[in-house]
Amino acid sequence: MLADPAIDFLADAVLVVHVGIAAFVVGGLALVLLGRAMRWRWVDQVGFRAAHVVAIGIVVAESLFGVVCPLTTLEMWLRSRAGASTYGGGFIEHWIGQVLFYNAPPWVFTACYSAFGLAVLATWWFFPPRRQRRSDRRIARRSR
Repeated sequence: MLADPAIDFLADAVLVVHVGIAAFVVGGLALVLLGRAMRWRWVDQVGFRAAHVVAIGIVVAESLFGVVCPLTTLEMWLRSRAGASTYGGGFIEHWIGQVLFYNAPPWVFTACYSAFGLAVLATWWFFPPRRQRRSDRRIARRSR
């Protein structure tokens, strides 16, 4: 069966979104730590920090309960509908294997996700997010 390019494009779009979310999860922690050192106020915004902790929380919960990420499932479904090849396992396991040529049992990824999630929670403890004060919002609006 020939691959349907439109459906294959949608699968690629899901993959790009998935990579973006993974980059947000990993890069978000680095941004919080770097931002604190550089005194970037935006890294302390509650919305950014809450989105980050929710994102890693979902990843940890999926791995603890053995649930394949819905984005991986959607991408694989689209690829199979397009007649393209799919991969087994989860998104991170597959792409880390592709990039690093490393194959680990699922419990290793669960442990890594959990440790990373604890690191994110630790940043909430050591560097708590702050709500922006009204005076800061007024100053920000005036400087636009």
